[in-house]
Amino acid sequence: MNYQEFYNQSIQSPEAFWKEQADQIEWYTKPSTILSKDENDYPLWFKDGELNMCYLALDKHIQDGYGNQTAIIYDSPVTQNVKRYTYNEVKSEVAKLAGGMISLGLKKGDTAVIYMPMIPQAAFAMLACARIGVTHSVVFGGFAPHELAIRIDDCKPRLIITASSGIEIDRLIAYKPLVDEAIELAEHKPKKVIVFNRKLGARIPFKKYDVDYDALVYGSEEAPCVPVNATHPLYVLYTSGTTGKPKGIVRDTGGYATALKFSMQYIYGAKQDEVFWAASDVGWVVGHSYIVYGPLINRNTTVIFEGKPIRTPDASTFWRVIAEHKVSIMFTAPTAIRAIKKEDPNGEFIKQYDLSCLRTQFLAGERCDVATLEWYREHIPVPAIDHWWQTESGWPMIANMMGVEYLPIRPGSAGKAVTGYDIRIFGENGQELGPNEEGYVVIKLPLPPGTMLDLWKDNQRFKAGYLNKFPGYYFSGDGGFKDDENYIFITGRVDDVINVAGHRLSTAEMEEIVSSHHSVAECAVIGINDELKGQVPLALVVNKSGEDIEHFQLQHEVVHLVRDQIGAVASLRDVVIVQRLPKTRSGKILRKLLRSIADGENFQIPSTIDEEAIIDEVKEEFEKAKIGSFR
Repeated sequence: MNYQEFYNQSIQSPEAFWKEQADQIEWYTKPSTILSKDENDYPLWFKDGELNMCYLALDKHIQDGYGNQTAIIYDSPVTQNVKRYTYNEVKSEVAKLAGGMISLGLKKGDTAVIYMPMIPQAAFAMLACARIGVTHSVVFGGFAPHELAIRIDDCKPRLIITASSGIEIDRLIAYKPLVDEAIELAEHKPKKVIVFNRKLGARIPFKKYDVDYDALVYGSEEAPCVPVNATHPLYVLYTSGTTGKPKGIVRDTGGYATALKFSMQYIYGAKQDEVFWAASDVGWVVGHSYIVYGPLINRNTTVIFEGKPIRTPDASTFWRVIAEHKVSIMFTAPTAIRAIKKEDPNGEFIKQYDLSCLRTQFLAGERCDVATLEWYREHIPVPAIDHWWQTESGWPMIANMMGVEYLPIRPGSAGKAVTGYDIRIFGENGQELGPNEEGYVVIKLPLPPGTMLDLWKDNQRFKAGYLNKFPGYYFSGDGGFKDDENYIFITGRVDDVINVAGHRLSTAEMEEIVSSHHSVAECAVIGINDELKGQVPLALVVNKSGEDIEHFQLQHEVVHLVRDQIGAVASLRDVVIVQRLPKTRSGKILRKLLRSIADGENFQIPSTIDEEAIIDEVKEEFEKAKIGSFR
C-alpha cells in the first residue's frame, strides 16, 4: 500500500484504521469502544480497554523469549562510561523499584515527579511508575528550584525521584540541594524523596524524607504490572505557556501505546531489535516517546546518551556513538547538526567513522533550514528526514513515512500529513486556504490516538488555547502552507510573522535565506519596533568556525541575498554578528527574548534558557551596533 492510500484510509475510516493498529499491541482487556467522547465532548480512544505500558515495554518481550536482547545502551562521554542492560536486567531493576515505591505507600492514581539527569535510572523510574499505575511528571534536570516548585504544586506528587548530580559538559550540578529548595518553596510537600547516589562527589544534604535508591531497590520484592484503563494518565509533561504558568500536557496510556508502536514501524521504519537513538533528554517529549516508551515497545535497543553534540569531547561524538553502537536510525534537533557544522564545517570528523550502519536521520524540534539539510546530505549519504510535531501531539504530525513509502524530500518541508492527522491551512476567519497560501496550521478533530487528553486540572485553558479559535479543529499555534502536492511547510509560530509597513512577512523565510550564506553557521531573524514601518527585521548571525569575514562585507552580502529573494519590501538592513544565540536546553532559539531586548521591553529570563550569560553578550553587540532601543 502506498502513502496516499494508507493516509486516505485513516481519514475516511478512522475507527476501523485505529482498531487494526490497536490490535498490534497486547491488552489485558481489548477495547470494544474505539472512539467516544469525554464529559467535555472531547474525543477519547479505546475508553474501555485495559493494559500496562511497562508490560508492553519489558515483560512482553521477555515472555516472547527476548530477555537477553540489549534494551538500553547508556553512553556517557562526560563520565567516560558505557553500560548495556538487557531486557531481563531492566525489568528486574524496574520491578524492584516499583516494589519499593509500593512499600513507601504509592498506589495507582498517585503522582510522582522525576528530576534526574540522562542516566538509566531516569528511564527505570518512568517505567516503575507506569508499572504500578502512578502518573509520572518528568521535570528536566536543568530547571531551577522555583520552576520545580511550580510543577510540584501543580501535580502534587507523593514522591520525588532524583539523583545526587548531573553533569553539564565539565561542570557537576548537585541536584539534591535544588530538590530540597524546591520542596521548601512549594506549598505541597511530597512525602518521600528517593535519591540515587552517583558517587561523583556532589553534596547530598540528608533530610528526614530521603530514601536511598540502591537500598530501596536491594531490599524490595519485584512488583507485578497493574492493569490500568486506556485513558489512565501515563504522565503529565509541562511545556511553556504564554501566561508564564507552565501547561501540564496529559497523556493517556492506550492511545499513546498504540500510536508509538505504529510510529516506530510506519514513520521511522524501525525493525525489531535494531538500535534506535533519539539524542534528546527524558525531560522533553522526545525523551518520553522515543528514548523510553517507543523503542522499548517496538523491541528496539535504545540509547541513553549523557553528553552534547560538541565539547564531549568534540564535534565527533555523535558519529562515534553511531559507529560504536551500530545505530540504524537516529533522531536529533537541527540545532545539534548546526552546532556540529559550526565546529566541523568540512566534515573532517565524519570521515573518521564507519557510518554504514546508519539508515536514516530524522530531524525535529524546530524548523530545519535548507543549508543544514544540504550540509548533512553532502557529508552523510543517508536520507535526512525533517518532521514536525509538538509536546501536545506526543508523536509526529507531519513526516516522510519511511515505513510506508519514501517520498521525494522537498527542502523546507517537513513532509506530508501523517496518517490520522487531517491537517488544513486556515485564514484568519476560518476559511480554508488554497495551495501556497500561508495561514494557520489546524487539524480536524478527532486527533488520532496518543495526542493530548487535556491540560492537568485546567480544561478551560485547554479549550481556550487549542480548541476555541477554530471550533471543531485543534489549533497548533504554528503558521504554514501546503504546496500543490500537499507537502506541508511550517513557517514557525504565528507570532514569528512580522508586519513591515503593512506587509506580513515570515521571519522563517528570511532565516532560510540568511542561513544559506557560506559564512553563516546559524541565525535568527526577528522583528523589532520601527517608528516608520511598525516593524523591521533584524538578523543575528553566528559565523562558522574559521570564517574570517568583515562585518560590513557580511552585512552587505546578507542584505542583498534577502533583497534578491524576497524583495526590497523585506527592509532588512541590520545584521549583527554574535558568538552564540540564546536557546532553550532543547535547542529552540529564544526569539521572543531577543525581540524584548532589542525593543527595550521588560522581560523575564525563561527557566528553560541554556545559558544566561548569552543575554549580556547579545546586549553588548546591540549597544555596539546601536540596534533598536540601544540607539
